[in-house]
Amino acid sequence: MTFNGRSTVDEVLEGLDLTGKTVVVTGSSAGIGSETARAMAAAGAEIVMASRDAAKNAAVAERIKAGQPDAKLHLVTMDLADMDSVRRGAAEILAAHPKIDVLINNAGIMGGPLIVTKDGLELHFAINHVGHFLLTGLLVPALKAAAPSRVVILTSSGHRLDGLDLGDLNFQNREYAYHLAYCQAKRANVLHAVALAKRLAPFGITANAVHPGAIRTEVWRDLTEADFQGAMAWSASSGSPEKTYAQGAATQVWAAVSPEAEGLTGLYFEDCHVAEHIPYGDFRAAGVIEEALDPQTAELLWAESERLVGQQFAFA
Repeated sequence: MTFNGRSTVDEVLEGLDLTGKTVVVTGSSAGIGSETARAMAAAGAEIVMASRDAAKNAAVAERIKAGQPDAKLHLVTMDLADMDSVRRGAAEILAAHPKIDVLINNAGIMGGPLIVTKDGLELHFAINHVGHFLLTGLLVPALKAAAPSRVVILTSSGHRLDGLDLGDLNFQNREYAYHLAYCQAKRANVLHAVALAKRLAPFGITANAVHPGAIRTEVWRDLTEADFQGAMAWSASSGSPEKTYAQGAATQVWAAVSPEAEGLTGLYFEDCHVAEHIPYGDFRAAGVIEEALDPQTAELLWAESERLVGQQFAFA
């Protein structure tokens, strides 16, 4: 079956049995993360729900259990802005789940003033990229044990805008703007998938970036209504009209388990298909720019990310 931008997560999962599969979802306490957890649990998967907010995560788990009493859920409290918390969370996940079939790096933020974390990282870059970079690297042993397995990294159409500056990731030498910080992290998400795909291909693990579409989730909570409406209008004009949670979760779940996505790696997906390549500066249509898929930039980012987390990942 061919899916599209209006397809829902339940339509993508129809007929698929995920019994025996273990799926890790970050940002599971709200938005499309919670919808992803619900739908994949209903298909039989055991879901590791990772979130910074333990109370909200528990409330989502209770709602899932209310509709699916047999749902298999493991709740992990982890703050992606805190690398020590990421390491503790990864250790907890590995202890309970030596095999992981799917990792969905779903969590993210957008908006707000310049905040530097205790690790010295600008907050958008810390949560949207660096925390997920570290988590993914730490969970690779379990992904290898379950191979063929998949990593799904959420990005956005914002990857097409300028922002990424490998020499000034923390805005020490340029004026801060939340949209620059967000777009920088979203470009990094695509580049992470490119570098990760190359490293994990020998082990039967795929890695892809996913643009879920424009969805009114908590990721927008720090924006004014005017800024939100402006962002949604830009998204609509560039091929991403607003979606429901069920529609927004569809592409990441398609990337995670659909037979159509089997074996595809190092790519950018949107609307449940591989995106077209578009020129830099073309905001009239959906798609991915070549700059976000550049292997040389991906390698530079990988090296800088390893430096930032203080750990190298050989994956031998």
